[in-house]
Formats: sequence, structure tokens, C-alpha cells
Amino acid sequence: MRVAVVGAGVIGMTSAFAVKSSFPQFEVQIFSDKFSPATTGDGSAGIWSPYLLGNTPSDKISQWSEITYRWLENFWKAGLASEIGLSLIPMYRVTSNPDGFLDLAWTKVVYGAYELNPSELEKLNAEWNANYKHGWMFLTYTCEPVKLLPWLMKRFLQIGGKLRNRKIHTFNELIDDGYDLIINCSGLGARKLVGDNAVKSIRGQVARVTASWVMHGLLVDDDDGNYIIPNIDSVVLGGTHQENDFDLTPRKEDSEFIYNGCVRILPALKGAEIAKEWVGLRPGRYQVRIEAEVCRSSQGRQVTIIHNYGHGGSGVTLCWGCALNVVNIVENTTSLKSNL
Repeated sequence: MRVAVVGAGVIGMTSAFAVKSSFPQFEVQIFSDKFSPATTGDGSAGIWSPYLLGNTPSDKISQWSEITYRWLENFWKAGLASEIGLSLIPMYRVTSNPDGFLDLAWTKVVYGAYELNPSELEKLNAEWNANYKHGWMFLTYTCEPVKLLPWLMKRFLQIGGKLRNRKIHTFNELIDDGYDLIINCSGLGARKLVGDNAVKSIRGQVARVTASWVMHGLLVDDDDGNYIIPNIDSVVLGGTHQENDFDLTPRKEDSEFIYNGCVRILPALKGAEIAKEWVGLRPGRYQVRIEAEVCRSSQGRQVTIIHNYGHGGSGVTLCWGCALNVVNIVENTTSLKSNL
């Protein structure tokens, strides 16, 4: 079977790797006009923490994210952390919402999740000059796509996968080329490729600073919240989530919001050297789309397309769980065909 995977971000690369690993007899090729380090994910901090997922069902988020968390755990135990950009960090996640977090399923997945009691929250607010109403502390992973993607690409090629530097405009291009199965991991590109107007850009601007002494992370789960996430060689300060904004140029007002907000929380960041500012467009959607669709070419040829896109700010968090979901769909699809 000839399989085409559209998209080389963290969702596309994990899907291709999972399918080729599960079905070594398949010919699997990744099509994209952008590979690492030019993908949207390459500038992100790569933190495992469900974020910007619309109304995706909680049970699906829990399933996909836990599978990914255990996948990262296996890398950690295998001593591959430095190769794939993996860190294990203590993390605070707080909110100003009096009702607390909308979904706490993720707290059952991470190590040592602990809800801050009122006195601890009061102390934190005094230190950070804030007024957060609820907060959790836990241990989680960061897996930097700028290191994970090259590692996955190398492994994918080693097991016989192939890369094609080519932008796909319509699925008919692949159907007419004789591909039997298409896996659509086009992210924001699904707006045009599939005509899915539910896909929207969620603009994210961040700054990377040199601050090796920062040993814990922080995510403010508010509409105007900041975050501080240490990576291996730098610390990521954020951020923004501006919907339907396609501007890839760092903006002064966003830079000031990020810097001032993060310095308010952690004054020691004042004067930290800014190594880089970066903007990425997250592929937002009212919910993640993973499903199969049967299409016919203009010549009447029937091909199955498996969609896997709309992961918002949770590409790393959901990637392996979603990739194995794709593998399950492939198993069911190929089993059905073999029985016809």
C-alpha cells in the first residue's frame, strides 16, 4: 500500500513514523513544503499541557494526552532526553477564574499533581503581584520540536520512510499519483486543502531568553495570561493567542506585554538577554479532527483520507496519542478492504 502523509510538523511526523513502524510493508512518504526547522512547532516550547483545544471532548483529550505523556516517559527512562530535547520540570498552572479550571482531567496524568491551598495561593500571589484564584503544581515534560522533529525524521528514514519537498494543493494530486491512503496532517493548511473554514489561525508570539537559573515553569490559564517555560538551552516567555491573526512579524506591543508580564511574575528576568523573538500560527479548531473520509478522483478512483488536524496549542501534548489513533483507523481500513 502506498501512503501519503501531508504535513511535516509534529502531528505529521509522528503520524508518519507511527504508521510506518506499525506497517513496515507500506510505502510511506511525507509531503510538505516546510520541514524542521521551518515548521510552526519548531519555535514552541513543546510543553506537555492541554491548551487551546476548543470543545474537544474531555475523554479524547485525556486518552491522547496520556498516551503521549507515557511515550515521553519511555524516552526519559531510555536515556534519550538530550537527543530529543526532553526535560522534566516542576510547573505551576494558575487561573484568575473564580470557578477554577474547566477541565482537570490532565491532573490525573502528570506526576505529583497538587492543588494549591488558600494559604499557598496567597503566598504565590504576594510573590507574583497577582490575584490568582486557583492553582496547581505538578511535574511535566517539555519536548522541544526543534530537536524532536529531526530525531523523528532520521528514524523515519531509517525504517524506510521517504520525504518529498512538495506543497500539496489538492488531494487529487496524490490520488492521481497512485496513493492508496492519504493522511492529512496539514494543520492550518487544512483551511484551503480541505476547505475547512472551522480551522483558524491562533497567533502565538514568544521570546527566548538566556536564563539558565530558571528551573520551574508557569502557565497562567487566562485570556491575557503569560507563561514562562524553561527549555534545555533557553527559557521561553509568552505569549499571545490571537485568533484569525496571520501576522508572522513580532509586534512591539506584544513584546512589551510578554516582557512586562513575565518580569512582574519573576523579577529576576529583568535584564535577561533576549536571544530571539518568534511568531507561529497555531492550527485552532472548535475541536480536533481525527476521522476517515472516502473520496473519489475525477477518474472515479476511491481513496481513504484520514484527517488529523486542529490541535491548537497542544501539538506536542497530543501527538503520539493521535498518531496511534490514526494507526487504529488504518488497521480498520485495511482490514475492511482485505475482506471485500
